[in-house]
Amino acid sequence: MKELFEKRINTLRALISDKKNALLLSNEVNIGYFTGFFHSEGYLVVTQNSVTLFVDFRYFEAAQNKVSDCKVICFQKLSESLIELLESEKISLVIGEAENLSVTRFLFFKKVFSEHNIEIKADGLLDKKINEIRIIKDKSEIEKIEKAQRIAEKAYIEMLNFLKPGVSERELSARLEFEMKRGGAEDVSFDLITITGKKTSLPHGVPSNDTVRQGDFFTCDFGAVYEGYHSDTTRTVAVGSATDEMREIYQIVLQAQLSALDIIRPNIKCSEVDKTARDIIEQNGYGQYFGHSTGHGVGLDIHELPFVSTKSDTVLQSGMIITDEPGIYLPDKFGVRIEDMVCVTENGFYNFVKLPKELIIL
Repeated sequence: MKELFEKRINTLRALISDKKNALLLSNEVNIGYFTGFFHSEGYLVVTQNSVTLFVDFRYFEAAQNKVSDCKVICFQKLSESLIELLESEKISLVIGEAENLSVTRFLFFKKVFSEHNIEIKADGLLDKKINEIRIIKDKSEIEKIEKAQRIAEKAYIEMLNFLKPGVSERELSARLEFEMKRGGAEDVSFDLITITGKKTSLPHGVPSNDTVRQGDFFTCDFGAVYEGYHSDTTRTVAVGSATDEMREIYQIVLQAQLSALDIIRPNIKCSEVDKTARDIIEQNGYGQYFGHSTGHGVGLDIHELPFVSTKSDTVLQSGMIITDEPGIYLPDKFGVRIEDMVCVTENGFYNFVKLPKELIIL
C-alpha cells in the first residue's frame, strides 16, 4: 500500500510547475485518496520536496498510525503551522481546490499569507486534474467496491424477507441499513430509497411511514461504504401481483438497461451509452418520463466522474466505474428503475451486481 500512495502523490506532484509553488488540498475525500487517511478536518500540502498532513489533536494519533511517507503536523493555530512550512520551503504561491475552499477560508488565507509575501489562488484546474486522476480505478479500489457491493446485496436479500403488505418504508430502510452495517459496512452510500406504490414515480423519493400494499411496486436504491468506497444498485419488485401496464413498463426499462450494458467498452462515449438507453424508452413512447441521466461514476464519492449523460463527451476507458440506471416514472401511478454498477475492462465490462433483473413478484 505504501507504493500505491507514493504513486498517487507523485502523480499529484507532477502538477506542480515551479519549485516555489505548493498545492493545498482541503477536500477530505481527496486527502484520503492521496494519503489513505480520511478525516473531517485538515489540510494536505504538497510541494516538490515534501508532503505534509495538517490535523488537529482529535486526529493526530490516528493519522500518524495510518499514513506513510507523509509528515503529520498537529496544529493549534492552522495558519501559523502552514506559514512555517511554506516559508521553510520558500513557497511563494499556494494553489487550492476551487470546489472545496470556501470564500471565507480563502479570504482568511489570502490575508494571513500576504503578510508573508505568499500568494494563494483557488484554481478549478486543480480540481479537474484530481478528478482525472481519480476517474481510473486501480485494483485496490475495485476490490473495495466489490466488497461494498457484496455487503449491500446480502443485506438487500435479507431485507426482502421483511417486504410485505403493512410494513412501512422507514422500517424497510432501517432494516436494510442495519443489515449492511452488521455485514461490515462503514456506512450507507446515501440516504436509502425504499419507496412503494405511487411514490415509486419519484426518482429520489424519501421513505416515510407509508406502508407497502398488495399490488405495489417497491423500488430500492441502495449502497454500502467499505473502506471509503461506495456501491450503488437499484431494483424494482412487485408485491403480490403486477398489472399488465406494470409489466410492460418494467420490460421497457429492462430492455433499455440491457441495451446500454451491451455497448459499454473502451472508446465508447458516455453520451452513446445514455442515448442507447434513452432511444428505447423514447421509441416506446415514454421519453418524457425519463428525465435523469443514464448513469454516473462511483468511487470515494457516490456521484463522481464520469457522468453518463446526453452532454458527456467523456470516452470510456478501462478502469472507469459507472452505473447504468434508466427509468420510467409515471406521475401519480408508479415508476421503475433498474440499476447496475460496472467496471469498464479492456474488452467490455465487469458487472459488480449479481442480483437478478427479471421482474420479481414477492
